[in-house]
Amino acid sequence: MREQFNIRPDIVFLNHGSFGACPKPVFNRYQAWQLELERQPVEFIGRRFGELMKAARERLAGFVNADAEDLVFVPNATSGINLIARSLPLQAGDEILSCDQEYGALDRMWALVCRNTGAVYKQMPITLPVTTHEDFFEEVWSGVSARTRVLFLSHITSPTGLTFPLEELIRRAKERGIWTIIDGAHVPGQLPLDLQALDADFYSGNCHKWLMAPKGAAFAYVKPELQGIIEPRVVSWATPSASDSEFIQENEFQGTRDIASYLTVGEAIKFFEENNWPAIRRQCHELVKFARTEMSSICDLPPIAPESGAWFQQMCAQLLPANIDGYELKRRLYDDHRVEVPVNFHNGQYFIRISVQGYNTREDVEIFLEAFHAVLKEMRS
Repeated sequence: MREQFNIRPDIVFLNHGSFGACPKPVFNRYQAWQLELERQPVEFIGRRFGELMKAARERLAGFVNADAEDLVFVPNATSGINLIARSLPLQAGDEILSCDQEYGALDRMWALVCRNTGAVYKQMPITLPVTTHEDFFEEVWSGVSARTRVLFLSHITSPTGLTFPLEELIRRAKERGIWTIIDGAHVPGQLPLDLQALDADFYSGNCHKWLMAPKGAAFAYVKPELQGIIEPRVVSWATPSASDSEFIQENEFQGTRDIASYLTVGEAIKFFEENNWPAIRRQCHELVKFARTEMSSICDLPPIAPESGAWFQQMCAQLLPANIDGYELKRRLYDDHRVEVPVNFHNGQYFIRISVQGYNTREDVEIFLEAFHAVLKEMRS
């Protein structure tokens, strides 16, 4: 599988979660779409845009079990959450309930929303290590008040790689009339995603991470009854296809731009299906289980979640010892050992995170672990 990717052979790349990696057949199709655009830009954008985007949305909709009229392509999940959150008719004193494991860029977005509306962003602390789903439900739900208007959570967290059990919280929120917004940046391709079954009001996920589409391919999902409140981030001409819903017409067409990454999502899904990716995901999960056990032993600290696959899939994070400069560790792993992994400073602590994708091998993980142990030992001495 490694030969199917353009990843440099001199790098141990265990950071798929940050920006993904695109398989060669998918990347080739992406470049073919770009060439087709350049050969006749007026025909491509002026005459074919609507039909091409509709076909791409329908292919994606089938993969995530949603109606194609309820999905709009966006450059990344952060853009999708911005589109949704900044459209909400929030008022002074309204509360957005979340937790302390969210993506930093979206914490900043909510701070802006609150400055503009007078709403309050309320982040509940999640105890690490996590224990049971029931404990997680109660830690989050204890923050609900009479002023709660929005429940905003990650499906898979960025700083810690944890998979959050959302169904019960979404059900409770619906009973209370609370809107649910889910950041699914790491989900498509890493977890089976069924938007109809999940039943969140709003969802945004990346296609360019674990689904391995080209960079700049993501989607925002909005339930039909809520689409009327969405205000486009860019007001332009409506999409040329008058058969689309108003939600699609207002948010899909933004003038002259390269849509090749969106049009290639279908090719990524095809690659995913032809290579039996669910089986590869299971192999990756086993490597992650092996890595987290060894990382915990090296750090002499417990894992942040039980071994159950309900809490993690192809990513995991390990808390670093308190006296270790995580950013220096990251630098030395790359500069001295050519190992690419991220380190996050989160809630006053450093976490090192690894991602394992189909192009990774046990040897990659072992090289990382050997380097990690060596650098940590040097930094402790």
